[in-house]
Amino acid sequence: MAARPEARLGGLRETVSAALARLRSGGDVGDRVPSGGWRVVADKEFGDHVLSVRLFILVAVLGLAAVGAIYSTSTFVRSNAQQAAGAPGLFVLLFSAQSPSSQIPSFATLIGLLGPLLGIAFGFDAINGERAERTLPRLVAQPIHRDDVINGKFAAGLAAIGLVLVAITVLVSGVAFFELGIVPGPDDVARVVAWLAATIVYVGFWLAFAMLCSVALRRAATSALAAISVWLVLTLFASLLTGIAAGILAPLPANPTLDQQVANAQLQLDLARISPGELYGEATAYLLNPSVQSVGIIMPSQQAAALPSILPFEQSLLLSWPQGVALVALTVVCFGAAYVAFMRQEIRA
Repeated sequence: MAARPEARLGGLRETVSAALARLRSGGDVGDRVPSGGWRVVADKEFGDHVLSVRLFILVAVLGLAAVGAIYSTSTFVRSNAQQAAGAPGLFVLLFSAQSPSSQIPSFATLIGLLGPLLGIAFGFDAINGERAERTLPRLVAQPIHRDDVINGKFAAGLAAIGLVLVAITVLVSGVAFFELGIVPGPDDVARVVAWLAATIVYVGFWLAFAMLCSVALRRAATSALAAISVWLVLTLFASLLTGIAAGILAPLPANPTLDQQVANAQLQLDLARISPGELYGEATAYLLNPSVQSVGIIMPSQQAAALPSILPFEQSLLLSWPQGVALVALTVVCFGAAYVAFMRQEIRA
């Protein structure tokens, strides 16, 4: 009965002991605890993630969906090559545009829908998985700080997420290049890199939330169910819930005025921005579509007065900056809650 926890912990324990000896700047082995223990945990966890079956399954699912989406979009662009020739930002539009004749959403939309599964998959059993195998007390008994465990696991999960997203983005870029022969310019590359960074932060939020569920809930299956339930609610029912809340807080009479309609719609938008998916969608619209100047409520008079133009990358980045900061803040708050809960738990229980 004791062989299974020993087998699970053996590799990490040996790695911790060997790496900590290298991290010490001097003195005896028991003089002090080094500050780089989280890197040891992260290296071991990242290696486990890279070789795990769940990573290959997720890469296969996301890769097939992404290639299907980009192939559908490139087919539509090829059929309208004469009108699309010379259009600015055509390469990045392949990531966000959807063919009108296809039911397959765009690549960016697919990542917004399925990307949270990456974070949930790498975080739902981060802590309670160790607790179920009874290896957590032995892990924290190693000469490392207690918070190195959760910090290392989060860093490893985020690195694995970044690896998967970069690989899929490169795959999609290659398909777009070979299908259409479009060579991305410096502005296109900068937009894709900025969007990729925003995507990693967005999926990192779900990793932090899944780790919070893993800390708060004892069973891995329960934490996975809780994280997936929240993801489904925010994905499928967010617009319905915000509409109901806006109808209560800013009700519309039988014959509403324009100001009342605008107030109700603005409240719905503000409430929707609580969801990380809405923030990510707005940031994606700014970064992957150079012609987008606003994602808020635009009055007809404002739309008529606006001059259609292609924004440079710096302007699009400036417009998407509030959404990016909000995503980072949500991720920090969620991971902070998981960190505090883990530090206050009784490990031996």
